[in-house]
Amino acid sequence: MFARYFRRPAGVGATIISAGLADKAGQRVGRLSGGERRRVDVAIGLVGDPEVLFLDEPTTGLDPAARRGMWALVEGLRRAGKTVLLTTHDMEEAQRLADRIVILRAGVIAAQGTPGQLSGALGHATRITFLAPPQIGPAQISAVVGTGVEQDGRWLGFRSDQAQRDLTALLRWAAEHGVELAGIRVSPPTLDDVFVQLAASGGDPPGGV
Repeated sequence: MFARYFRRPAGVGATIISAGLADKAGQRVGRLSGGERRRVDVAIGLVGDPEVLFLDEPTTGLDPAARRGMWALVEGLRRAGKTVLLTTHDMEEAQRLADRIVILRAGVIAAQGTPGQLSGALGHATRITFLAPPQIGPAQISAVVGTGVEQDGRWLGFRSDQAQRDLTALLRWAAEHGVELAGIRVSPPTLDDVFVQLAASGGDPPGGV
C-alpha cells in the first residue's frame, strides 16, 4: 500500500528483506512482536527509496535483542549509502551508530561533532577504578596519581588525561607497598560523560565544541 504512494518505489520484497523481515513476509502486522513492528515502520520509510531517512527513537521500548537488531538494521542503511537522521536519548546508541552527533539542550545545540571529538573534549576523561584493601583510602591514592580520588564503598576511582602514566604509577606503588588492587578498570570517555558534564555546566559545550 505504501509503495503505491511513490512513482519509483523500491521493490517491496527487497525492502522486506532489508528490514530483516523476510521470515515474516506472510504474517499479519498485528501478530508481530514490538521489535518486528518497529522494523515494519522502518520498512515503510524505506519503500519510497529515500535519500534521507528520519528515525525518531527507533529502539524505545525494545528488549536488548530487538534493540541490537535495530542497530544492525541502521548500520546496514549506512553501508548502503543512506543518510539517516536519528533521534535518541540513548548515549550508547548514539556512540555506536552516529558519524556525527548534535546534542540538544532545551531546544538549543549544546555540543556537536564526531563521537571521538565530543568524548575527547573532556579533560581528564579516562576513568580508572579498582577495589582497594580497607586500609587504603582516597588520600593515599591521590598522593600517587596527583589528582582527586573518589570513593564508593570499597571502590576507588579517578579521572586521568594520561591513563598509561597514571596506571603505571599506581601499579608500581601497589607493588612496592604490597597492596593488592583488584578489579582494575580503565574506561575511556563516553558520550554519557559528555552529557553529564553538559548538564552540570548548564549546557556549556565541553572544551568549547
